[in-house]
Amino acid sequence: MSATTENGTKTGPVVTRFAPSPTGYLHIGGARTALFNWLFARHHGGKFLLRIEDTDRARSTEAAIDAIFDGLDWLGLSGDEPPVFQFARAARHAEVAHAMLEAGHAYRCYATPEELAELREQQRAAKQPMRYDGRWRDRDPSEAPAGAPFVIRIKAPREGETVIEDAVQGRVVVQNAELDDMILLRSDGTPTYMLAVVVDDNDMGVTHVIRGDDHLNNAFRQLTIIKAMDWKVPVYAHIPLIHGADGAKLSKRHGALGVDAYRDDMGMLPEAVINYLLRLGWGHGDEEIISRERAVELFDLAGVGRSPSRFDIKKLENLNGHYLREADDARLATLVAPRVAALIGREMSANDSSLLAQAMPSLKPRAKTLDEIADGALFLVKQRPLDFDEKAALLLDDAARTLLQTTADALGQVPSWTMDAIEETIRSVAEDAELGLGKVAQPLRAALTGRTTSPGIFDVLFLLGKDETLLRLSDAQRVSAN
Repeated sequence: MSATTENGTKTGPVVTRFAPSPTGYLHIGGARTALFNWLFARHHGGKFLLRIEDTDRARSTEAAIDAIFDGLDWLGLSGDEPPVFQFARAARHAEVAHAMLEAGHAYRCYATPEELAELREQQRAAKQPMRYDGRWRDRDPSEAPAGAPFVIRIKAPREGETVIEDAVQGRVVVQNAELDDMILLRSDGTPTYMLAVVVDDNDMGVTHVIRGDDHLNNAFRQLTIIKAMDWKVPVYAHIPLIHGADGAKLSKRHGALGVDAYRDDMGMLPEAVINYLLRLGWGHGDEEIISRERAVELFDLAGVGRSPSRFDIKKLENLNGHYLREADDARLATLVAPRVAALIGREMSANDSSLLAQAMPSLKPRAKTLDEIADGALFLVKQRPLDFDEKAALLLDDAARTLLQTTADALGQVPSWTMDAIEETIRSVAEDAELGLGKVAQPLRAALTGRTTSPGIFDVLFLLGKDETLLRLSDAQRVSAN
């Protein structure tokens, strides 16, 4: 499907890209950028491509590349074609720089590092913007010492202005006098980031550059290359950055930043993270719960706001709770099992795993994270005798133990261990003792789980089974409340 401009002109098939630098984990802000690119491409029936911008060899690592792909796969944002690695295209980038040199759109600059340092110092003292002054722009290379090293710089326009009709920011204008003759090729012949990005976007057929608004200034400089090469200008859409709850730019002090932390450390589901990131800077009416399919149907750049969004972990947790309740029980059991195993310090048995899946309808309604489900499931797999927390132990006084013995005797007579039979028995015990159900359920819960909180008491009894229930009640008779 082709996209159209505001005046209805066909622009060809939509191609978007996500181009992270592999210097660390997949940042949550980067994940949102990838999502917006993926959704825009899907909405228009186009392609979503990945590019690893690994030209910074000192900081780029294989581990970071793996982490980025892992995070994207978890979120379901894999590219439609094999990823492009920018460093491998260095020869192509250099080819374009030399073509610009031959066409008179670039020039050799022989300024030494010492000269440039002196220039910056002069500009700093005069409180002027620090930019290259074009001293080799119109000089003949023959004036340079023989064999002197040089860089290749672009001849940026000096008159007039450059205008970007940004799909998010609107019309943005920069005076060309503010643009400098940036370096395209370094003295060792390697391309700069600015050159590589433009060449790669062109060669990959990218039609829409959707990225953070911290790149907006770069767009004006990159446009000088595009125009010099007479290439098609992409549609720019610079989205505001994500801020913390305090309004400051999101940083490590605000907590987890990598997508892997939301999955591994915080127990989030990918569909919850996707839904939350979608609503972080984009909206459609009052809709809060938006499936991936619905997002593809609705997403457009017009819905992206111009102001930074504030990351609210509580909202994400609430959204995750919704998706936990909607999730398949067998899938949740698979995700929760290793978390339970880590808490109990042993591998889960086949029986443990089966019980966990069976218990999921009782465990997930109150939980907001996978870790909360795992914590709530501990009573199922703990081995006797249980450890009792302080509050649970205090409930098991003499009167409670007498009541528990009465309860155990009644439960021992239940012929068929069904929810109805269990509930009828416990209510009968409470009625005979002239107590409210809660007065019976509290010590019973403590005896069976070692805690004062758990799923509903009838669910606890049913899931533990008759034999385990009676054994735990017997153990509880020997617990001291002191």
